Amino acid sequence: MSASSPTGMRADGVGVRLPDRMPVSQPALTGVGALRAAGRAPQLPFRIALDDGRELTMRRLLRVLPGKRLVGEAELDDSRVLAKLFIDRHGGKRWQQERAGLDALARAGIPTPALIAAKTIAGGGYALLTTFLEPVESLAEAWARVAGRSADEREALSLLVPLLAAYGRLHAAGLVHEDPHLGNFLCHAGHLWVVDGDAVQQVSARRSLPAARARANLAMLLAQLPPAWDDRLSELLPAYAAAAGADESELAGLREEIARFRAWRLRDYLAKTVRDCTLFAVEQSTTCFRAVLRQEAAALAVVLASPDAVIDGGELLKDGATCTVARVLVDRRELVIKRYNLKSLRHALGRLWRPSRAWHSWREGQRLQFLGISTPAPLALIEERAGPLRRRAWLICEYCRGPNLLTHLSPDCAPPSAEARAILDLFESLCQQRISHGDLKATNLLWHDNRVLLIDLDAVVQHRTAAAHARAWRRDRARLLRNWSPGSALHRWLDDRLPAA
Repeated sequence: MSASSPTGMRADGVGVRLPDRMPVSQPALTGVGALRAAGRAPQLPFRIALDDGRELTMRRLLRVLPGKRLVGEAELDDSRVLAKLFIDRHGGKRWQQERAGLDALARAGIPTPALIAAKTIAGGGYALLTTFLEPVESLAEAWARVAGRSADEREALSLLVPLLAAYGRLHAAGLVHEDPHLGNFLCHAGHLWVVDGDAVQQVSARRSLPAARARANLAMLLAQLPPAWDDRLSELLPAYAAAAGADESELAGLREEIARFRAWRLRDYLAKTVRDCTLFAVEQSTTCFRAVLRQEAAALAVVLASPDAVIDGGELLKDGATCTVARVLVDRRELVIKRYNLKSLRHALGRLWRPSRAWHSWREGQRLQFLGISTPAPLALIEERAGPLRRRAWLICEYCRGPNLLTHLSPDCAPPSAEARAILDLFESLCQQRISHGDLKATNLLWHDNRVLLIDLDAVVQHRTAAAHARAWRRDRARLLRNWSPGSALHRWLDDRLPAA
């Protein structure tokens, strides 16, 4: 099953009797047409009639593709099931693909939720019911706990090695998974389970995948990982090769394949950040544009409705002509709101046709998060508009406590070992991705949770060429070093160890 967020979602599980706490009242019977019309918010719970005369009660939704597909926890014959409802007029094809994929996984002996029923829905549509796994954790959820750590963390490696082994078994059975994000691998009962059957294809019957097809599909999986893991492939590939029965020489060129898929995923992800989809809730009118992480929309409703009122009730961190920054408390959660002001008529006229600096910071923050580069999570973007013309804008991010490097580091000595490693990891990642900051003051680097976080992303750029990045990096590097006198120990340490200009 597809994930609802970069972090993934709980899904498919082992069938069990419903606990006594489950509701016993009978909700109204709902037709497929009503479910299509309900968009993202079908009223729960609801009942649908299957073609065999039984009724399915949907209790909780895990994923909604408006007008197309609903996935959730449901009740059938007093047992809990994972239900996928295909409600669009062409859903029969996806329904058949899902069934065929689950059957192929089961024949290959790869753990996947058992198929309970595949039925048509009275009045149109299709239902596919599998066992409900509980307790369960997606690999995406497990990865979220370690994703911000260094790539040599053993806990992270312990998650990835079993995944590579499972993927090798998949390829050994002649199967590919065309949507191998981490949310489609579930940890349950000591095994790694594969879900989302409609993305599984039987390419080779009775033999393993051709080497080229296996390498491309493996690259799709590995492209989910931060680029720092590209240097750790030697520790991951043996598990895959052993399970797939492949020679590691067949994986030559894998890095290039990974880079290609990662670039495609990044373009696709950035496009989603400013359109309404599963991950992001986007509203646009003649007077306003709003984009927010969908999972945060309810919690940030008061901010989205009136950001200035929330700023007025918070603690001002900066109040300048070009921007106002405040630390605010929303439902006992600390956030930062940055309002981009228009300091003059000339300034306002110059910004009318261009995406706001908030828009730029929103996209670049999402880019850094996608690439595994530490920055406070961008949560929402608001632009004030007059038709196509842009005016003021607001960016809402998580608040990360911690000192900046100017105050945290002593100029008289080298950084402590944890800080030293985090600094070098950050700049290695930025240079690897050809990313420049544009205003690399030490005050724009925060020490938080054993990581160095990059803030103030107004001028961040990912360059298309190495030459363009080299020019920008020389400026960034020089700006960072100017924070400390040339004769200081810290200045010398940084100058010796930062990537060369």
